[in-house]
Amino acid sequence: MSPSAPEPTAPLSATELLQRLIRFNTVNPPGDEREAQEFLAGLLEEAGFEVSLVGRLPERPNLVAELRAPEGSPEGPVLGLLSHMDTVLAAAEDWEHDPWSGDVEGGEIWGRGAIDMKSQTAAEATAAMDLARSGWRPSRGSLKVIVVVDEEVGGAEGAVWLCENEPDLARCDLMLNEGGGAPLVFRGQRHYGVCVGEKGPLRFGLKASGVAAHAATPGLGDNALTRLAPLITRLAEAELPFDVDPAIREMLIGLGLDGDHPERAYARLREEDPALSAAIEPMGRITFSPNIVSAGDKINVIPDRAELRVDCRVPPNLTTAEAKERILAALAPLPDGVEVEWGMEVPGNSSPAQGELFDALQEWLGDNVPGAGIVPTFLPGFTDSRTWREAFPDLVAYGFFPHRNLELREQAGRMHAKNERIDVEDLDFATTCFSDVTRRILG
Repeated sequence: MSPSAPEPTAPLSATELLQRLIRFNTVNPPGDEREAQEFLAGLLEEAGFEVSLVGRLPERPNLVAELRAPEGSPEGPVLGLLSHMDTVLAAAEDWEHDPWSGDVEGGEIWGRGAIDMKSQTAAEATAAMDLARSGWRPSRGSLKVIVVVDEEVGGAEGAVWLCENEPDLARCDLMLNEGGGAPLVFRGQRHYGVCVGEKGPLRFGLKASGVAAHAATPGLGDNALTRLAPLITRLAEAELPFDVDPAIREMLIGLGLDGDHPERAYARLREEDPALSAAIEPMGRITFSPNIVSAGDKINVIPDRAELRVDCRVPPNLTTAEAKERILAALAPLPDGVEVEWGMEVPGNSSPAQGELFDALQEWLGDNVPGAGIVPTFLPGFTDSRTWREAFPDLVAYGFFPHRNLELREQAGRMHAKNERIDVEDLDFATTCFSDVTRRILG
């Protein structure tokens, strides 16, 4: 479904731009982001940006729009405002509004991508275009608006392709992306999380072998599936130790908990706010989720092969080798006939929770949400920030999209879910943040 309204003759508000972007169906796969990217590219170019659309596939271009300081200006950082245009699937029959309607009802904008993450695309692009139209230019460095494709299935055509094939376009010194900013409230105090790092997936399979036989005579066979049963329970009940990175220690301290004793801190958090604990406790240790079991395909045959596939996430402060050692210890002893097969391995990654970008966010929050705290956080999942951190080791990348009304627990529940929607006030709040922080960084 493509937008049917005529092309705008006046600058769009963030709400209007988000509505337009939602109306492009960019479900990935297949993505087909070109029409949406060309629409946004036209707006940015009209506002004064130098715009490039590049990609391996013609129907899936990545967008990079840049606004540089005037020639002869002092050297300065390149600030990147990153987002992705693709979304996950939506089943329209399950929604109260058409997922590609962009309807506004009850002060909220409805549609697939309203949280993840066309809202941030709209807020970042609107902030950048409003600055450019006002005559503002960086007094040093440059501003880049980067909108990639393919994030929802790993970024091969988006972040990975762009950083590998167009490094000059992709290169930034500082970056804001998805992953943080929804406030969390604890003990009556509001805190804003700046996502400074992400856990890495370390997925693995447990493969069991046995002996096939007729199901009517189970004693003549050796059921491979039953070998996995104790391992599923073991994984579900495993509690690996906390390895608290300095950033997570600062988060716990910021919440008024004992950052030097994480077991004690999280036990207190579970007592006082179990829902909040469930959201942030995974940041500090390896987690398991045994998700897929496959075995025989005939009800009357004892399976001689079975496999359990496990999603595992590892914090940035652990190496892959250390993580594997702990995983094997948690599984031990492996039953006879069961072996581990390692799958996707992406190390956890992070940026320092300090410096000019962190300071700019802290100052902005102090001006706009008096009394609120700011704490570094890790994302239990991962985003395109990991690709930029790997490609440009000196880059500082944070996840931040501040909300005024929607808190972390509710925001997380709307992501990838039916009836995805965002508060109009929150969208405007974030737009103001990106505009103000850009001025603070680039002058």
